[in-house]
Amino acid sequence: MPMKLFDEIPRERPATPLLDTFDHPAALRAMTPAQLSRLADELRAYLLYSVGVSGGHFGAGLGVVELSVALHHVFHTPHDRLVWDVGHQAYPHKILTGRREAMLGIRQHGGLAAFPRRAESGYDTFGVGHSSTSISAALGMALAARAKGEDRKVCAIIGDGALTAGMAFEALAHAGHVNANLLVILNDNEMSISENVGGMATYLARMLSSAPYLKMREESKKVLSHLPGALSLAKRTEEHMKGMVSPATLFEEMGFNYVGPVDGHDLDTLTRTLDTLSRADGPQFLHIKTCKGKGFLPAEADPIGYHAITKLEKPGASAGAAAKPAPPAPEKRKYCAVFGEWLCDMAEADPRLIGITPAMREGSDLVRFSKEYPARYFDVAIAEQHAVTLAAGMACEAAKPVVAIYSTFLQRGYDQLIHDVAVQSLDVTFAIDRAGLVGEDGPTHHGSMDLSYLRCVPGMVILAPADEAECRAMLSAAYHHPGPAAVRYPRGTGPGVAVPDHLEPIAIGRAERCRESHVGMNDDTSSGPRIALLAFGSMNGPAAAVAEALDATHLNMRSIKPLDRDAVLHAADEHELLVTLEENVIAGGAGSAVGELLAGEGVQVEMLHLGLPDTFVEHGTPAELLADCGLDAAGIERAIRRRLATD
Repeated sequence: MPMKLFDEIPRERPATPLLDTFDHPAALRAMTPAQLSRLADELRAYLLYSVGVSGGHFGAGLGVVELSVALHHVFHTPHDRLVWDVGHQAYPHKILTGRREAMLGIRQHGGLAAFPRRAESGYDTFGVGHSSTSISAALGMALAARAKGEDRKVCAIIGDGALTAGMAFEALAHAGHVNANLLVILNDNEMSISENVGGMATYLARMLSSAPYLKMREESKKVLSHLPGALSLAKRTEEHMKGMVSPATLFEEMGFNYVGPVDGHDLDTLTRTLDTLSRADGPQFLHIKTCKGKGFLPAEADPIGYHAITKLEKPGASAGAAAKPAPPAPEKRKYCAVFGEWLCDMAEADPRLIGITPAMREGSDLVRFSKEYPARYFDVAIAEQHAVTLAAGMACEAAKPVVAIYSTFLQRGYDQLIHDVAVQSLDVTFAIDRAGLVGEDGPTHHGSMDLSYLRCVPGMVILAPADEAECRAMLSAAYHHPGPAAVRYPRGTGPGVAVPDHLEPIAIGRAERCRESHVGMNDDTSSGPRIALLAFGSMNGPAAAVAEALDATHLNMRSIKPLDRDAVLHAADEHELLVTLEENVIAGGAGSAVGELLAGEGVQVEMLHLGLPDTFVEHGTPAELLADCGLDAAGIERAIRRRLATD
């Protein structure tokens, strides 16, 4: 039955009579091939509709509709374990496992999580969000089942992009070594491993996954095992035959039985192949070829642009015959765009500059740089550890590497940052994007801890801009600093400050006094304690509003490490209460740095540290989450008034 194709996203809920008949995937196991095919069409239609309503990850899920149906048809989930890597592609899985209607609120405040999450469903066997963890987690489940004597199938589904990370290969090597009963499915949607070799590959895959072949393979090993050299000869012959038409040799050498490539949109072939592999012992590797955005023609043509989408406007939502168009708001620059422009300008000024990204060219806004300076641009794929040490090696040869990386992803290269960069005092600049609460992707993507984990590293310089102009100036300052330096900036737009064309750096370790409290001054009748707000980075916006409301002093601290010692001591001397504000966990963050400085100087003053709570913050819009955490202007003012009332 031919697949149903779509050229636009449904604005109204499509008819899905078969999909609507069940809330748990056990019903799939009794379906005929024709029913499964019809279910796949309905699932794709509903996925298009639901993401149009909610926004969210898009192309990856469309590419695994048939795979999701086949997996839940063959395996007895949740008893059998499915581990989805990253989770961008898990939307069809969520729809099939009792969360169909809840998908309309995915990634929204209080709604479903953007990725598989153990607390959300028993079918989500492992919480994900960062890439390349699935094989390690699935292997752990398989070995635990073996240790307990449980008959349980375990399957990891990983994309060809995620397979570029070293962690995935570490897990593959270990799985082969311990001969685990584990199925790894490689969802290859960008032809990054091998070319599709057509009919021969289909024939070979069918042969290699057939029950007679697998039985013959095992029986041959038994028969030849007592003949000197025969088993080795048979294995080499088989490997060479596979190697001529597939990438089997690599995975076979790691201890896996390689099958593929298989058309990941051929539901009949998928179900037959998975059924056979589910009954095979030992490490199995299934290579499927899919098309990202499959079934939605615009996404097939532009898989990068349709990786994720924002929710669609409802028909007529913006209509209004008498409504006057609102005047255009001043355009605000995204922080990542400020970085991308700075990178190109600094590269023009300094031929030593080299740009590095771990698979975040579009997200970190390196597109222009990659085109204008291709010889100085390195996308290392999903390999954050390698990105950091690569930069260290470049710095050893007097290059000036700039690593563009998300805060949450830098966590994966932390040992390399310490051991390979900081210990050797190498000149590496880290442009840390998505610092603070990023929004709908939730706790795996929030940049909640970078101030804490960077501040403790000796020799590290850490800067946080209050606006777009400061971001550019801080990037120049970090770049010119002869050692490891980081600029951390939030996702999205700044407050709208004009960005200069020059590359003048800001002074490192120098705070800015934005407002002075009038409390206690001779020409003012205000009474009460003098309060100083010490704001770091993105918290300067709400700090300005709170300072006006409470007649407080407002300091834009700018530099987390080194702190402006004189500014802190002066604030402590002139004020009765110091309030530190940061979009980072309080533990070990910028407020802790202020407290440590004052304690070291023997200065005693009342302090209130406001920042992210000691918990993992859920998903929602950044504004909703900041309000939940008490880090909007109203929450900050409320916390200060509460503190004053108890003194």
